[in-house]
Amino acid sequence: MENAFELQVLLPVHNEAGSIEATIQEIFNEFSPKVSFQFIVCEDGSIDDTQAILHKLSSKYPIKLMTSNERKGYSRAVSDGMKAMDAPYLLCLDSDGQCEPKDFWKFWELRESYDVLIGWRIHRADPGLRRILSRFFYLVYKLFFNVPIHDPSCPFVLARKSVIESLVSSMGSMQQGYWWEFIARAYLKKFKIKEIAVAHRPRFAGNTQVYHLKKMPMIGIKHFLALFQIRFQPKN
Repeated sequence: MENAFELQVLLPVHNEAGSIEATIQEIFNEFSPKVSFQFIVCEDGSIDDTQAILHKLSSKYPIKLMTSNERKGYSRAVSDGMKAMDAPYLLCLDSDGQCEPKDFWKFWELRESYDVLIGWRIHRADPGLRRILSRFFYLVYKLFFNVPIHDPSCPFVLARKSVIESLVSSMGSMQQGYWWEFIARAYLKKFKIKEIAVAHRPRFAGNTQVYHLKKMPMIGIKHFLALFQIRFQPKN
């Protein structure tokens, strides 16, 4: 049976009890008057009240809820959500409220002209060290993939269902750098990619669940090695 929704919105969630309700409410209030959509919420082994809050919200909003008793990690949570999509388009956002839902309309009006639309956080509201490390990795990334994108790690992505289906089975090389890998693979498959400027703001609540400072050196090394794997693996 064909999905009745025009769009699904994928939110990976881990320990976001302080922000997830506000995030979902803001997206719903912005989108629901103009587009038929459903959330795909991939809860990833939270140990706070996130699961209880999501079960409550699923009775109020159109949510396809996927929960896990164990931590899978950001990349696997996103991929599992992608595999569950059945609408023509998928919008991927982080669940911390840093991206403004109103920017979505710039993506939506171009959906038929491009395969992948990704945000560009021109004024990025992240700690300075994280921005510096991300910029350094970007320069390395460009040596492998000369994709004309300024912000390939931006978690504000709209893509067609056919694109998601083409890429998702290959994902997983960059466990903490999902969008770097997604854009690289989309570029290698010659999908038409467009970058759109988006606002970026501080988190609604709490701290990042992925990029803790003590983890950054090892994440960087793993990402660097993954670039070789993605760039030089045999093409199907």
